[in-house]
Amino acid sequence: QRLFSIAVSRVQHLHLLAQRLFSDFESSLQTEEQRQLNKIFLQDFCNSDYIISPIDKHETQRSSVVKLLAISYRLVESWEFPSRSLYGGSSPRNQIPSKLSELKMGIHFLIRANQDTEIFSGSATLQLAPYGNYYQSLGGDESLRRNYELLACFKKDMHKVET
Repeated sequence: QRLFSIAVSRVQHLHLLAQRLFSDFESSLQTEEQRQLNKIFLQDFCNSDYIISPIDKHETQRSSVVKLLAISYRLVESWEFPSRSLYGGSSPRNQIPSKLSELKMGIHFLIRANQDTEIFSGSATLQLAPYGNYYQSLGGDESLRRNYELLACFKKDMHKVET
């Protein structure tokens, strides 16, 4: 119970941080830029969309605790590499990789405490591409779009983990 409380607290912190980073980024944009990016993002998908997760409250409630923890683990794990690109001048961005690592370890302990390790360690690890060609050198508008997508996906995934 103590580990679960700590994990919940940490994921809530990460979700709030993701929301704040995304809001700060959006507020730095011109209205037209923001409108265009919103349109583009609705058409794109996050890399983590391939991690199968419950689609609504009822499906979530019917899922086992271990299954939900495993989904959360994979979502957090999918951000280990891309989170390094969230670095910036602000101190909160620099905290993200270490906070994700701590959360991943905590979720792993919760999974082990809630089930036989064969289910978790026997499952295939999902290898996600590190956000496509995000890491290529990009110019102007393309870089802005990629930053927007990365922050929007991070916010979306941290909401999933918190939920």
